[in-house]
Amino acid sequence: MRRSRAGGGVEYTTVREIRGPLLVVDRVVGVAYDELVEVETPSGETRLGRVLEVGEGKAIVQVFEGTSGLSIEGVKARFLGDTMKLGVSEELLGRVFDGLGRPIDGLPPPPAEDYRDISGEPINPEQREYPSDFIQTGISAIDVMNSLVRGQKLPVFSGPGLTHNVLAAQIARQAVVPGKEEEFAVILAALGVQNDEARFFRRSLEESGAMGRSALFLNLADDPAVERIITPRVALTLAEFLAFERDYNILVIITDMTNYCEALREISAAREEVPGRKGYPGYMYSDLASIYERAGRIKGKKGTITQMPILTMPSDDITHPVPDLTGYITEGQIVLSRDLHRKGIYPPINVLMSLSRLMGPGVIAPKKTRPDHGDVSNQLYASYSRAVQLRSLAEIVGKSSLSPQDIKLIEFGDLFENRFLRQGVDENRSLDESLSIAWEILSTLPEDSLTKIKPEFIKQYYKKPG
Repeated sequence: MRRSRAGGGVEYTTVREIRGPLLVVDRVVGVAYDELVEVETPSGETRLGRVLEVGEGKAIVQVFEGTSGLSIEGVKARFLGDTMKLGVSEELLGRVFDGLGRPIDGLPPPPAEDYRDISGEPINPEQREYPSDFIQTGISAIDVMNSLVRGQKLPVFSGPGLTHNVLAAQIARQAVVPGKEEEFAVILAALGVQNDEARFFRRSLEESGAMGRSALFLNLADDPAVERIITPRVALTLAEFLAFERDYNILVIITDMTNYCEALREISAAREEVPGRKGYPGYMYSDLASIYERAGRIKGKKGTITQMPILTMPSDDITHPVPDLTGYITEGQIVLSRDLHRKGIYPPINVLMSLSRLMGPGVIAPKKTRPDHGDVSNQLYASYSRAVQLRSLAEIVGKSSLSPQDIKLIEFGDLFENRFLRQGVDENRSLDESLSIAWEILSTLPEDSLTKIKPEFIKQYYKKPG
């Protein structure tokens, strides 16, 4: 049965099946993929959904608020003839929303300048501009060794219980483009987080004065899982409007992408699709790409979108499908170390497993930072890597069996972790300060061992003992 409703789309009472977060509606006509659906219960409660699949007179509807408490009898599905849109404007900054973009801060909905499809419009590759302009995060391990640039997508690979949220909040507070001193507008999409995590982000931004240039979209752990599919798209829709229509530099932080992928797996199982690795759908790569590729720069536009998705690796396994596929799409990764965390080092960044693919061509090659930056980074990598190897060797043969130079390298490794990596949660180091600390610890090594650094830089910055 179907009947028209003036101004309200087409309504059906032919719901035939409820399968997990999905409704199956029979005998539908003229329904399109991704169309917005209003599901009405017998008590008059309404829930939003969208069409995931349509064919042979059937429509499969994903209900954002979940199907808990619904039964087939008396449920109406109203197809609204439009896709899901977000009302966007600069007034959304300074506000807190739920995962679907509805205000939850006790204030009225902000006025909208425009309504944008949350799926966004793909950026024409020919119109993309190469990400450049060094972003100073104030964190030495990132700025010196894994530099972030405007328009980049650089994920944080973490593990349960590590300090990824603290790190993300610090970057959100401190990120600037040196020389221009431009602050970033921050858009946070929290997916399946605990209440205390959501409060932490909000409090951190409020106390630092950054809340006025931030927008928070919070899907909490007790919110419906399927809502997590929508939340990052809603956040990125606002980011695109502010960046490409209002010339903002936007930093988008999405945490936790593993929860997003779990929701994707739940919907895939409900649709009875053939599972891929570890039960995740085979299209997870392209689905993640549809989110990550919304970062970037466009020729002729001043605004940029820089993305830092955070994901927790189950069992700290970097080969798990979520970090594995993310690594293929994004331009590097910041990997957090449980061993460094156990030592009490913050931020516990494992620089040997971390990488910023745009650091060389986007920062070092065009000389966007200090001339010695690239050489110092390479030397830190080489010396710390050797120090880690020698630590393992010393555990087997004993320190007394090592040469004096090897012992110096082990001492360098300890200095690197405790002097260079370790910094305070509110410690905002300039790039010059970070490089000065790097030279300070490199100067504990013999001058002739600094094989990655040009002689002129050694002459200028190396501090000879005594």
